[in-house]
Amino acid sequence: MSDDFKGYKGTALETLKKFKARVWGDVEVKTDIDTFIGIILPRSETADGEHIVLKMRTGYNIGIRASKIIDIVENDYKEAHYKIPEKAFPYDPKKPRVMLFGTGGTIASRLDYRTGAVIPAFTPGELYGSVPELADVCNLETEKLYGVFSENMGPEQYIKLAQRIGEEIEKGVRGIVIGHGTDTMHHTASVLSYMVQDSPVPIVMVGSQRSSDRPSSDAALNLIHAVKTAAECDIAEVMVCMFGPTSDEYDLLHRGTRVRKMHSSYRSTFRTIGDTPLARVDKNGFQYMRDDFKRRRNDREVKINAVFDERISIVYYYPNMQPDIIDSLVENGYKGIVIAGTGLGHVNKPLYPALERAKEAGVAVYMTVQTLWGYVQMYVYDTGRDMMEKGVVPLANMLPEAAYMKLGWALGQTEDLEEVKRIMLDPINGEITDREPYNGYLVFQGGIPEVDEFVGQIMR
Repeated sequence: MSDDFKGYKGTALETLKKFKARVWGDVEVKTDIDTFIGIILPRSETADGEHIVLKMRTGYNIGIRASKIIDIVENDYKEAHYKIPEKAFPYDPKKPRVMLFGTGGTIASRLDYRTGAVIPAFTPGELYGSVPELADVCNLETEKLYGVFSENMGPEQYIKLAQRIGEEIEKGVRGIVIGHGTDTMHHTASVLSYMVQDSPVPIVMVGSQRSSDRPSSDAALNLIHAVKTAAECDIAEVMVCMFGPTSDEYDLLHRGTRVRKMHSSYRSTFRTIGDTPLARVDKNGFQYMRDDFKRRRNDREVKINAVFDERISIVYYYPNMQPDIIDSLVENGYKGIVIAGTGLGHVNKPLYPALERAKEAGVAVYMTVQTLWGYVQMYVYDTGRDMMEKGVVPLANMLPEAAYMKLGWALGQTEDLEEVKRIMLDPINGEITDREPYNGYLVFQGGIPEVDEFVGQIMR
């Protein structure tokens, strides 16, 4: 097919040919409803043959049903180029040095019009090409470790990332930023909190919910705030830096072991669970929301313990779960299981024999709560007491993902179950807390009059 009609077929292709319109043509499309102005975009290989897609002046894409089109007038031809050129970062001896590690994700992506998918394609150097404001903050050095979506991050990547962080800290870097996909960012933040301890500098994970080619993208602001945090913030921990509110006001800094992605598409998707965020960051600086964080130091000392045993699993309990779920993990050589139980940490009684068999096989089994907020309390009901007798260990208010990562890390060091238990129950950086603050759990439930009134005042 001619490049003039990339990806088009069916009635959409016939319509383009009829009006002599081309892909990348800057056109006016008249329909029986309205007139639309924009650039005709290619279609993906799997798209239907009934719509023509325009990129509007606003930057958003719309699909127009070909059968509704009365006329198309091509006023210009503007083939788009979506690759951002890499630029050498300008050096200023007065500014601190920050290392940006690229792993992939939407903050480092572009749209592939052949498939219609967002693909990890931007290198860290290209990020500077799109966000030149970074040069106002620091001397940024970049290294692309990976170019994967976050669901493809795993132990191999965690270990190498932790090792590279340690090497850069020893070289005297002022702070570290990690570009990462948002879907499993909280998993990586947790495991880095265990693998990299007592860092003298901030380690800041950042991503975006909306890709860089969209006008509503949060990529630039998140990246600017993350780099500012790495260069200037007093908090020397593994943190996630992402939008606080849905508007472009500020980012929140979340502790790596207590953060979780809570919405599939909102820009303000990340929340600190069962606690409060560490700080707010905006163009004016930092507003610290607590004072129990680990502080920046001037030395280059850091503890790197980059190990991980992959033979672990999370089991999300559901009613009528059958014991073969647990048995199959044991039979397949898994050495650790984290259960996300109901309520205070419960499963049904038919699982008890399987839990006993897991204990006999030397499998470490730990209990968290699928409510996310709150504590495992296995002393309250006889079901909890029975499970503890069968070797299940409660993990207080540790989040299931944080527990999964910690168990893999613990088993990477030892298979002695008592030592694993000691490691799991010894808090490293807030994964277990003595109590949850009264405002650590707030749900603004829409439809309730007083909540609607309050939200209406701040979201106009």
